Amino acid sequence: MNQVLTLGCTGGIGSGKSYVSRIFAQLGYPVYFSDDRAKLLYDTDAHLLGQMVELLGEDILKEGRLDRSVVASRIFGNRELLAKVESFVHPAVLADFHKWKENICRDERNAPEFVIFESAILLETPLVKGCADKVMTVVAPYELRIERVMARDNATREQVETRIAKQWSDAQREALSDFIIFADSKQALLPQIACVIEKMKELRDGNR
Repeated sequence: MNQVLTLGCTGGIGSGKSYVSRIFAQLGYPVYFSDDRAKLLYDTDAHLLGQMVELLGEDILKEGRLDRSVVASRIFGNRELLAKVESFVHPAVLADFHKWKENICRDERNAPEFVIFESAILLETPLVKGCADKVMTVVAPYELRIERVMARDNATREQVETRIAKQWSDAQREALSDFIIFADSKQALLPQIACVIEKMKELRDGNR
């Protein structure tokens, strides 16, 4: 059976990692968007929901579903609570990813050379990082990132800068990455992506 590899895709807020991931998807490489799947798990994973209620209280539920605004306000500024929530969410997301990947690769004849796990905190989270055979970081200039997020989220510059400050720096990510994609609106993305695809194919072929 051919091994289907996992390419981890990460980057700071506004870097363009989701956009780059969608290009991979358009080229036929399945992408697991971890933030979107985590939100889905909050509504579909009874065990995860039970853990959250036990930790934060019944009032985080609204009509039987998780009220994310209440959760956010409850854990805001509380690192201990945030760490406990992450200790529930990260294993649930990872288990969901493995099921997702297994389903995609069930038909070996049509299985892709690799799939992509997209996550902003891939490198900061050892448990999650372990699922990636190679890591790709998407980077963009600081000012461009701020402009993108302000436009996307209707946020103030100060709000965006605060969010960026809480994340790893590009230098930290790049030091642990196998590939760097420059999404600076100047360098063409497709040639960079094609290069990564070629390297991933070579890796897959070498592992046969």
